[in-house]
Formats: sequence, C-alpha cells, structure tokens
Amino acid sequence: MDITTYIVSILIGYLIGSLPIGYLFGRLKGIDVRAIGSGRTGGTNVYRALGARLGLLTGLLDFAKGAVSVLLMRALFGDEAAAALAGAAAVAGHNWSLFLGFKGGAGGSTAAGALLALNPVAGAIVVPMFVLILFVGRIASVATLSVGVGSVVTILLLHAINPATTPLSHLLFAVPAMAMIAISLRPNLERLLHGTERRVDFKRPKAGAH
Repeated sequence: MDITTYIVSILIGYLIGSLPIGYLFGRLKGIDVRAIGSGRTGGTNVYRALGARLGLLTGLLDFAKGAVSVLLMRALFGDEAAAALAGAAAVAGHNWSLFLGFKGGAGGSTAAGALLALNPVAGAIVVPMFVLILFVGRIASVATLSVGVGSVVTILLLHAINPATTPLSHLLFAVPAMAMIAISLRPNLERLLHGTERRVDFKRPKAGAH
C-alpha cells in the first residue's frame, strides 16, 4: 500500500471518530454536556448529565465509531496497517473532535470498539475487562486507561503466540490509542494519585462529579 492509503485511512477514521454523539444527545435535551461534570462528551459524563439510557447509548455509539472505522478501511483497502491507523485516528477524533473545537471525550469506548474490530481475540479479552473494572471499581478513568494498556499488552502477547493472526501492525492502533487515552486522562490520573478521583454512582447519577 502507498502512503495515500494510510493518509485516507487516518482522515476517514478521524472524521468518524469526531462525530460528537454525546454532545448531540445533550443538545436534543437542551443541555450542553461540556458544561457539566468533566466537560467531556463520552458515555460517563453523559450518564451523569442525561441519565443511564442516554449514557449507555452514547457509550455504545462511541464504541461503534471505532469499530466502523476499522472495518471500513479493512474492507476498502484490505490492509491491516490501514485498519489500525483508522482505529487510532477514530480515538483521536473522539478525544479532539473537529466539530467541538478539538475537544471531546477520553476515548475508552471508541478504542474498545476499534480493538474488537481490529483483533477480535484481543478485544474479547480487553472489552470484558473494561466493563468489569468500570462496574466493580466504579472509577471510569481506570477502566478507560485499562483499554489503552490492555490493547498494547494483549497485542504483544498474541503476536508472540501467533504472528500470523496478530501482526505487529496492530500496534499502530494500540500504542497511539494508549498514549491518547493517557493524555486525555491527565487530570483524572492526578486525582487518582491524590486519592480524590470520584467514583461513578450507578444508582443515582449526578452531574458535576467527574
């Protein structure tokens, strides 16, 4: 594949990832979710601002943005590197949306969707881990970070086991995704270090907590 293929994959992945699902749901309710809680547009903040139904739907659609980006580029170009770059670009678009002044979410759901589409075995390990950490630990930032770290670790392990089914090109998704998630979560990581990070209240969601 030539460089044009990879540039197109990055651009399309970024545009798909930039779709501000949570923000649009908020606008439908007359609420700007960027003015509530963490100011992010992902499922956790939408949950706190708009309730469980729209929070879950936002998370699922953000997940779909990552998956669609990967599957579309794989179908168009038949190239794993192009698919991986599209997945990473979708995370970038979600976190720094073209339509929201280069602001957005933290990228966990979008990265999880991209990973599952790119490498189903890695996704089958990391996505349940993400859900488990979120619902048991109730710290959204830790669950989100687990997607980035888990993506890199599982792809490296699966490549070591069988390079044919898990090429190193999949790291073109995993490494940037991990870095972008960590960058977006810097305020949360600081609060974690100081023991002040808030937990998600799945019984009574409230705005302004995260």
